[in-house]
Amino acid sequence: MRPPASPRPLLLTAVLLAGLVALPTPWTRTGQAADGAFVAGTEDLPLMPGFVLLADETLVFDKPDGRIVQAVAAGPAALAEVRAFYDGTLPQLGWKPAGAGRWLREGERLELRLDRAQGRTLVRLTLAPQDRN
Repeated sequence: MRPPASPRPLLLTAVLLAGLVALPTPWTRTGQAADGAFVAGTEDLPLMPGFVLLADETLVFDKPDGRIVQAVAAGPAALAEVRAFYDGTLPQLGWKPAGAGRWLREGERLELRLDRAQGRTLVRLTLAPQDRN
């Protein structure tokens, strides 16, 4: 006959899991999207926390040369805050600056255009294959 199982392994597992959940993640340490939201059609282009995608202005298209994503997000942050967020976040994801609001990575180019209208900031994102010329 086998003795009853001790509750200690379960308790230890629960404590360890709780500790892992409490640790800061790279998303919160680096100022990236703490809520884990990404631009539609991507799994690696974060959406600034507090911003929402405008569904009627989002286009995702895959073609043989690569993906094309056009999206508009709106939120309350000031233009300087949005620039600082993406200037700090994109290099950590492998994007290299290529001019004002332009980024390059692994054969893709990303353009960010920022506007302020009606008390909110609009971020217009265009992701497309990099020109090979």
